Amino acid sequence: WELLVATILSAQCSDAQVNRVTPELFRRYPTPEHLARAEPAEVEPLIRSIGLFRGKARNLVATARALVERHGGEVPADRGALEALPGVGRKTASVVLAQAFGIPAFPVDTHVGRVCHRLGFAPRPEPRTVEAAVTPLLPPGRWNLAHLLLIRHGREVCHARRPACNRCPVARWCPWPHRAKP
Repeated sequence: WELLVATILSAQCSDAQVNRVTPELFRRYPTPEHLARAEPAEVEPLIRSIGLFRGKARNLVATARALVERHGGEVPADRGALEALPGVGRKTASVVLAQAFGIPAFPVDTHVGRVCHRLGFAPRPEPRTVEAAVTPLLPPGRWNLAHLLLIRHGREVCHARRPACNRCPVARWCPWPHRAKP
């Protein structure tokens, strides 16, 4: 439940910001049943510092209600059921499947898309393109680890604007034409 909520909140937002608002959010709404009884306007002040907070508050309440009504208050371990929840797309569903249930999934966020595109694994950084290009290259049991390592590389080395190519362990093999030459 907490992972699902945090991942919904993380869209267009830093993990640090999500981590600042979730303690109070979960104190007030520790389960889907609790949040299902709330109105979005009650949730908004708790997440106001997060971008797109009004839409996220609506989605969180609607998701909680759907979990209670359709899934007995439990987060489903099924991609289709997850993606049917308000505010849950492929990336959020993949994160929940991989992290909460240990089901092989390859979540593609902006970091993963950027790194895979720059390294030449995918022709474009779009999530579905990256997922389709990268998952056949790895055994399913390694998808989540690859996702986590690519996120870290994207955050710490292969930045969007000014990548630290001089610190990149794979720079010599990187085909990205704009990389800084060692």
